[in-house]
Amino acid sequence: MLKVPDYEFWFAAGSQHLYGEETLKSVAKDSKEIVAGLNASGKLPYKIVFKEVLTTADEITKFMKEANYNDQVAGVITWMHTFSPAKNWIRGTKLLQKPLLHFATQYLNYIPYDTIDFDYMNLNQSAHGDREYGYINARLQKHNKVIYGHWNDSETQQEIADWQDVAVAYDESFNLKVARFGDNMRNVAVTEGDKIQAQIQMGWTVDYFGVGDLVAEMKQVSDDDVEKEYQKLKSDYEFVVGDNDPQTFEHAVRYQLKQYLAMSRFFERGGYSAFTTNFEDLWGLEELQGLAAQLLMRDGYGFAGEGDWKTAALLRVFKIMTHNQKTAFMEDYTLDLRPGHEAILGSHMLEVDPSIASTKPRVEVHPLDIGGKDDPARLVFTGSAGDAIDVTMADFRDGFKLISYPVDAHKPEKETPHLPVAKQMWTPKAGLKKGATEWIQNGGGHHTVFSFAATEQQVQDLATLYGIKLANIE
Repeated sequence: MLKVPDYEFWFAAGSQHLYGEETLKSVAKDSKEIVAGLNASGKLPYKIVFKEVLTTADEITKFMKEANYNDQVAGVITWMHTFSPAKNWIRGTKLLQKPLLHFATQYLNYIPYDTIDFDYMNLNQSAHGDREYGYINARLQKHNKVIYGHWNDSETQQEIADWQDVAVAYDESFNLKVARFGDNMRNVAVTEGDKIQAQIQMGWTVDYFGVGDLVAEMKQVSDDDVEKEYQKLKSDYEFVVGDNDPQTFEHAVRYQLKQYLAMSRFFERGGYSAFTTNFEDLWGLEELQGLAAQLLMRDGYGFAGEGDWKTAALLRVFKIMTHNQKTAFMEDYTLDLRPGHEAILGSHMLEVDPSIASTKPRVEVHPLDIGGKDDPARLVFTGSAGDAIDVTMADFRDGFKLISYPVDAHKPEKETPHLPVAKQMWTPKAGLKKGATEWIQNGGGHHTVFSFAATEQQVQDLATLYGIKLANIE
């Protein structure tokens, strides 16, 4: 299973020396209590560390530099407890290369009418300190996040938690490496893209490998290693031999496990966390990766078929963001256009992540009428019902664009005995006609990331951090 480092977020309060030392001590005390409260809420996926009260341009610049160069720090959270002249923040904020959250909050969640005085006002100036600070971030065109609300409010805490997940995914994005076994599917347009610009803007390194590199790695996998995985697979999933000869079934499954182990070792050695395959380039392989790809996605790897490195990388980013929960590679497959039944049936030839399964996945072996290779093993299951989102990334000459819509996910109305694949159905909340039309008009592709765990707000925050366009179809 792929691991994400145990990141932390640094918290700093903004103030100035005009208030005097006693006020600054109170600022620090309140800040520590807020940070302790947030950490104790049980909602945050990553720890917040209070660092200091910042009052001068030199202090702020030093703080931002230290945050940049500490690999454990995923982002910075600032709070304008008292009025902090925003010119002091210009240099440091320009230097900051990590996600920035402007937390617009206040120590108390009420106005103490009976006791409020000027001393209180000096200590509770977020109401206009946030405007001063927000202005300079807007002026600098900083891709920062603003969360407004009381620090002890459950909804506010959840917003911070969701943003932390996006910030960590963004930071990890610059460590993300995609291994492509083969090139893009020939003559397909939507899977193409500018790999150099992707590395500049999103940090993704995209490397090509010949399928022979995988074949060579598979030769190093022992039968004993395959046997261990085979027994584990039998305990995790249901084996359905069906019409297959038992020996043929077992060989197909074991062959997929050999691919799974070979790719796992190849990726771990090279630092890769996403990959692509291509059914037009299977030199030296008996089967297209089906079960093997599904197990790797289960482990947290990003994947997409047909050489689609953009979707493979995007899936890995979303798996980080969602802690690998109910987030899968998907493809728009076929449609139900009957009034009252409008829906998309999503699947792929073989490779859908079992994290979205509502039933225990079955290991099955069936023919694949594409690629010209032996019948591959795959996990067959039905997806889940509930609120979800579907997201894709397109590349145009003027930049990358995320295209997304919220969907009502549901199960097929009937079983599909002659279509032995993993399948998920959904209907855009905007309606199939409007949603699909706008998706097409925006240049959205057929490969997507489908998630029950990510939110539309997180997609927007990710697009903001990347500095790319977002088409959100509501």
